[in-house]
Amino acid sequence: MKCVLITGFEPFGKASLNPSGEIVKRITGENIVTAILPVAYKSSASALLALIEKHSPDVVIMLGQAEGRNQITPERIAINLDDARIADNEGVLRLNQEIIEGGPVAYKSTLPVIEIVAALKAADIPAAVSLSAGAFLCNHIFYLAQKRFEGSGVRSGFIHVPLMDEQGDEFPGLPTMPLDQMVRAVEIILKSL
Repeated sequence: MKCVLITGFEPFGKASLNPSGEIVKRITGENIVTAILPVAYKSSASALLALIEKHSPDVVIMLGQAEGRNQITPERIAINLDDARIADNEGVLRLNQEIIEGGPVAYKSTLPVIEIVAALKAADIPAAVSLSAGAFLCNHIFYLAQKRFEGSGVRSGFIHVPLMDEQGDEFPGLPTMPLDQMVRAVEIILKSL
């Protein structure tokens, strides 16, 4: 592979950490580019598209936090919808709005999601295929990336990760996963590609 781009997000809402951002801080390697995106509709999209333009990646793996999940979950589908229960970090709340007016209803991930889940399970890391990335920032950048790469041969997709153990006090009662295990999961995903 010529270049792999891996993105995570900064913390959002009342959280002080975001596991996706912490993971990308720990991923290194030849031909790997990492970035932490802002949790804001306009600036996250422009930052992601600028990274793609600059690095011309062969593979793009976007990571995001999913409270309440206890597994690594590659997403199958990005939908043309912003419809969130909370505002982004710039105070923008988008309800029932198309990401691209008149655009396709959905795009599929071009990552091998089933094979990724199988590789993670073989390494005793909890994983499952997820249908949709929701309708907040994770889905927003996922949809825009899939549109950007349509017909290009670039493999791209979104993977949600659980809260990390260090977030247990901020999210009482919700499942967490050790950060080291999530970093290992991403390393396994890279090897499987």
